[in-house]
Amino acid sequence: MSNVDPPPIVAPCKTLSFGAPIRWLRLGWADFVRAQDVSLALGSVVAVVSFAVCVLAWWLGRFALLATLLSGFVFVAPLLAVALYAVSKELERGGTPTLGKAARLARRVISQAGLFALAQLVIVLLWSRAGMMVQAFNPVTPGDMQALLELLFYGSLIGSVFAVLTFAMSVTSLPMIADREVDMITACLSSVQAVLRNPLPMLLWGVLIAAVTLSCLVTAGVGFVVGMPWVAYAAWHGYRETIDASAWPPVTD
Repeated sequence: MSNVDPPPIVAPCKTLSFGAPIRWLRLGWADFVRAQDVSLALGSVVAVVSFAVCVLAWWLGRFALLATLLSGFVFVAPLLAVALYAVSKELERGGTPTLGKAARLARRVISQAGLFALAQLVIVLLWSRAGMMVQAFNPVTPGDMQALLELLFYGSLIGSVFAVLTFAMSVTSLPMIADREVDMITACLSSVQAVLRNPLPMLLWGVLIAAVTLSCLVTAGVGFVVGMPWVAYAAWHGYRETIDASAWPPVTD
């Protein structure tokens, strides 16, 4: 019988300083500068896909869907950054990042990333449905300011719950599966634990991500060409600084 202990259900996490996310952004920008060609290529894909989704939602007239996409994009976006983690990972080990290496890593973890996408899709759909129910139970007539304020209050409250849940699940989960042979449930639980252990640094990280995302949105999505790789690289460094995933074997190309 083997005496090797099985990996834990949740990876250990470290206690972070409040300013740690700012350091992650600096490290992420350094990675962007070192791998500009690959970064701009992958960032362009993200920008095109994001623009296409928003245009489609607008064209279909699904304004509630469009609002959900825009407000939740900062939390769903890590799924689009899977290949970008390969860039920081390759730079970290002294290699030269390429689109081929990024694609191989994405294919390598596609099953776990797919599970994450499914979970995120369910949350977004529930989020959208909850918003519709708030509108149904709090109808607003023209000139009724109290009803409008109540709608905004309950809508923001419910939206915050879904936003925090999605953010907590995604902070370190995708970088972890890009780095280690770990299942998505363990990765998500580890991410949630890291957020609970470091609420203030993670709050700052969420605000910084939101600020970068908003800056990208005001440029009609063009800013994602730079903003998405930057945030993805910073997220990789955040994961490496926060999670001790040494109990799991590394993902090989």
